[in-house]
Amino acid sequence: MTWIAALPMYNVTPALAFEWREWLADVLLRVKPACRIVEPDEELHGFWRRPNLLISQTCGYPLMHGLHKQVQLIATPRYDAPGCEGADYSSVLVTRADAPFDTLAACRDARAAYNQDDSNSGMNVFRHAVAPLAQGGAFFSAVVRTGSHLGSLRAVAENRADVAAIDCVTFAFIADEMPELARQMRRIGLTAPSPGLPLIASNTVPSQTIEALRDALNDTLATQPERVKRLRLQGFSTLTLADYARIEQLEDEARAAGYPRLA
Repeated sequence: MTWIAALPMYNVTPALAFEWREWLADVLLRVKPACRIVEPDEELHGFWRRPNLLISQTCGYPLMHGLHKQVQLIATPRYDAPGCEGADYSSVLVTRADAPFDTLAACRDARAAYNQDDSNSGMNVFRHAVAPLAQGGAFFSAVVRTGSHLGSLRAVAENRADVAAIDCVTFAFIADEMPELARQMRRIGLTAPSPGLPLIASNTVPSQTIEALRDALNDTLATQPERVKRLRLQGFSTLTLADYARIEQLEDEARAAGYPRLA
C-alpha cells in the first residue's frame, strides 16, 4: 500500500500552503512507512476516508458526523492565535469596518455569510451563537454559502454580506498574509469554544505508526522555530472522541432553542 498525506485546511495563500507542505514533509521524514504528499483529487469527505491515508487534517463537525468510523485521531494542534486556548478554538464574528453593527444581536435582519454546511467554525458555532437571539427560527434577512472562510470574508468586504463567523486560526493567518483584507473587518464577538481541527489517520494505520507520528510532530517544533512561528504552532494535544462531543453539544443546544439552521 502506498501511503498518502495532505494538509488541506489552513492554506489561505499559496505561500502558506508551501510552508505547510514543507512542514509536513519534515514530519514524514521522521516516520516509517514511506508516504507521498498529495493534493486531494476528490471531495474531501472521500479523501479523508481513503484506507491509505497516513495523515491529514479535518474539521470536527464531519469527524463527529460519521467520519470517526473510518479514521483515528493523531493529535490536535495548539495554535498561537487570538481566540485559541489550549487545543480549543473559537470563531471570530466579523463585520465590515464601516458597518453599523457592534454586536451579533445588532445583526438582526442583516445578511450572513458562512463557508460550508458541514463546518464547525463557519456554521455550527455560528448557529449556536445566533440561537438565543433568533425568534421563530429566523434571524437574518439572507444567508449565503460562500464555500470558504476566505470567500465569506470577501463577501463581507464587498458588501454582499454583513456578518460571518471565521475560524480564529484562519483569521490570524489572514491578518498575517492578507492584512489589507483583515483591515476591512471589525470584530464584534467570539463564539463558544470547541476542540480544534484534528490531525487524523485511516483506521488501517498501525498504533505504533500513530505513536511515531505524534513523536515526529513534537520533534519538528524544535528544528525550525521560524517556520513554526509562521505556522503559529505551539504544540499538540492528544484528544479523544469524547472531547469532540462538545461539537455535537453545541449543535444540540441550537436545535433545542428552535434554531436548527442558519436563517
